[in-house]
Amino acid sequence: MGILAECPYCHRKQSIKKKNCPNCGESMDASKKAGRVKYWITYRDQDGKQKREYVGSFKDLDGYSIEDARKANAKRVVQKAEGTLMDVKEDSRMTFNELTEWYLSLEKTKALASAYTVSNAIRKFNLEFGKRIISSVKLAELENYQEKRRKAGAADGTIDHEIGKTKAMINRAFDNGMISADTMRAFKAVKQLVKGNADARTRVLSKDEFQALYDAAQAHLKPVLATAYYTGMRKGEIVRLTWNKVDLKSRMIHLSAADTKDREARDIPICDELLKELKTVPRSINSQRVFLYNGKPLGEFKKSLQQACEKAKILFGRDTEGGFVFHDLRHTFNTNMRKAGVQESVIMKITGHSTRKMFDRYNTIDAQDARDAVDQLETFFEKVDQKVDQAAKNE
Repeated sequence: MGILAECPYCHRKQSIKKKNCPNCGESMDASKKAGRVKYWITYRDQDGKQKREYVGSFKDLDGYSIEDARKANAKRVVQKAEGTLMDVKEDSRMTFNELTEWYLSLEKTKALASAYTVSNAIRKFNLEFGKRIISSVKLAELENYQEKRRKAGAADGTIDHEIGKTKAMINRAFDNGMISADTMRAFKAVKQLVKGNADARTRVLSKDEFQALYDAAQAHLKPVLATAYYTGMRKGEIVRLTWNKVDLKSRMIHLSAADTKDREARDIPICDELLKELKTVPRSINSQRVFLYNGKPLGEFKKSLQQACEKAKILFGRDTEGGFVFHDLRHTFNTNMRKAGVQESVIMKITGHSTRKMFDRYNTIDAQDARDAVDQLETFFEKVDQKVDQAAKNE
């Protein structure tokens, strides 16, 4: 049995005696003093199986505490000596806050393109249920939560997002034998407020808007915006992009199955404008990542994007009417490609949309499309009238 410290930068678990992380070099001593180090205990159960358990919680003033880990480790030592270290369902004693810490620490969760929004959605849910024992929450309480959030002004799509991401966490915990079917049943039974594609976003940036946003952005953000605008790549795919995936000579970005949300490899062409942009991006000798900030791999950049939007006089935010969010650049790319006459099957191949349903969510039909459709109809009528007149003359 023992206590492990989790590096706040690369998340490697290691002995609490390590002064520096052997993986990334992070100063563990400094991180512990700042309260940024999470603690785990490791032990073998009655059957000899190796177990690793996250312990402790984040305290607003003091950060993570090693004392919680020491207490938990001492408890497991006593339980093993007494023969009471049994496989108890976690949901009978674990709170949503504790489950969240476990879920967000999983490598698969951290690798999600939407890791930031997942964390944000679950933490909003936890403002209501965070301190509750997981197994104690019933369907009626989840439905009450929906109505309470509505009254507070939250959009139906936002509420569905919060419960949906929490439900994904519950499903993962169930798959790992941490919760019972009864607990999962309540989340499975709660119904979405938004039906079908009613919550599909329609915000796209015009060419002038994108140029204004690009001009207003900080230097580290400009190539990120350009990549999204000219490729339709997802945020996570862009942030995690490495130089070995970028071939400037053949003008292609090669994503492997492990790089994409749908776990399918994808080849993305680089246009002239993006080629010029990528050639200006400085390379680091310490990282293979394409996009950096102050020499380190770029992380969350929501604040920088919001500041750029304010300078460009573009409304920002998912819950703001007409507001723009980074993911809308994917909508913009799909819509521009379709208007340029590119076949939909080709667009879907480039952007990684495996189904027509999802493609339609990202392809926005705007007022100009409607006007063009009417113009085409009028042209059709004119041709019909011309044929009728010609036939009458021939008689």
